Amino acid sequence: MQRVTGIGGIFFKSRDPKAMSAWYAKHLGLCVADWGGAVFQWGGKDSPAGMTLWSPFAQDTGYMKPGSASFMINFRVANLASLLTALRSEGCQVLDKTEDSEYGKFGWVIDPEGNKIELWQPPEGQ
Repeated sequence: MQRVTGIGGIFFKSRDPKAMSAWYAKHLGLCVADWGGAVFQWGGKDSPAGMTLWSPFAQDTGYMKPGSASFMINFRVANLASLLTALRSEGCQVLDKTEDSEYGKFGWVIDPEGNKIELWQPPEGQ
């Protein structure tokens, strides 16, 4: 079974997400969207199309709970349901909650050091 296929996003806590986004735009040239993050499109002749997101979150966000880190990595996956089943059978701490939206399917696992990892199965064709 194919598991992780790439990095879908990098999310981190910031004392001032707007100022952080402005700094990255000014000094590193990120094209920051109105929602506060940046989208990096990728793909090529021998690679499927896709994207990686970069996004600062407010310091007090609950989105990364129950993880204890100030960041969260989002990994693209080929088949979320199969991967979550495999991770559970391997004794991993998989969160019961999943989401299915226009942006794809999402699930979460906690790594051995307490970091919340987001698993994302993009919609068909992305």
